[in-house]
Amino acid sequence: MPISPTDDDWLAATARLAARGRPLSRPNPAVGCLIVSQGRIVGRGWTQPGGRPHAEATALAEAGDRTRGATVYVTLEPCAHASARGPTCAELLAEAAPARVVIGGADPDRRTAGAGLARLRAAGIKVDVMPCAAAAASLRGYHAMRTLGRPHVTLKLAVSADGFISPGHGETRWLTSMAARAHVHAHRAFADAILVGGATWRTDSPRLDVRLRGLAERSPRRLVLTQRDVPPGVTPLRAPRDIFALDGVQYLYLEGGASAAAVFMAERLVDRLEIYRAPVMLGAGIAAPDEIAPLSLADAEARWHLAERRMLGPDSFEAWDCVQSDRHEGWESACSPEL
Repeated sequence: MPISPTDDDWLAATARLAARGRPLSRPNPAVGCLIVSQGRIVGRGWTQPGGRPHAEATALAEAGDRTRGATVYVTLEPCAHASARGPTCAELLAEAAPARVVIGGADPDRRTAGAGLARLRAAGIKVDVMPCAAAAASLRGYHAMRTLGRPHVTLKLAVSADGFISPGHGETRWLTSMAARAHVHAHRAFADAILVGGATWRTDSPRLDVRLRGLAERSPRRLVLTQRDVPPGVTPLRAPRDIFALDGVQYLYLEGGASAAAVFMAERLVDRLEIYRAPVMLGAGIAAPDEIAPLSLADAEARWHLAERRMLGPDSFEAWDCVQSDRHEGWESACSPEL
């Protein structure tokens, strides 16, 4: 007998759909929406480039009259604040008259928070807010901006089997395989900006772009942590906490090197660690920060938890999420860009 998807299953699918909008949806969050009638998807949408149309508007346009009496799944509370760019999603949904709307989480934007839910309920629509891990994960950058006033920061490092990130002495070499490097480029494509330290910039002259077919236009904004001048097309940051002033950056991808990684870790500005471990021995060189050693991470369960582990060719990949960064309690932030 076939098993019917649960609300959590539908929300997880909606979160995967939302990923299609990232990062081109900026400055808006990448939201996903599915409209389900009698167990079948009749409308789907995700936030379009530049932030409009919103996911709900796209899904409603596809579903048309089939929305009436259906169930709508959306990763974030539908917007309810007026905008010159179009009607609110809460109003569009109220007019479409679904029987039920299932929402992965309330909107921390004080202009909408709770108002979207109230508008739907006032229209006689049953509304369920069902916290979903996948939906929350798909909106980490937006939540970080709203609650912390800064981007969600992912620190990526490639490490040798004996704990070094490079041979040092100005020498550069690939530690990881082509499979791992392609994985990195795919993750770059989901970032709004990519940051390296000044020493890495001067030594390696990294391109900091996305070199995967069809994704070159997803190359993130380039940032360098340095006190020196940088060439056109690159933005200098003088200190780690300058990330609080970055405009339109929800997801920041930090690629090191060691000094930049260490200072961001020390200032508790890292929300996710992505570590690529290569089965090579360097013997000496520039060591990775002590905090990313496997035993250190395993012993720091109060702060980090292992979110993913897989093999990429001969290399291993681990993703660790900061437990504190996942809480986002209070939804309070002075950051309130026009959406």
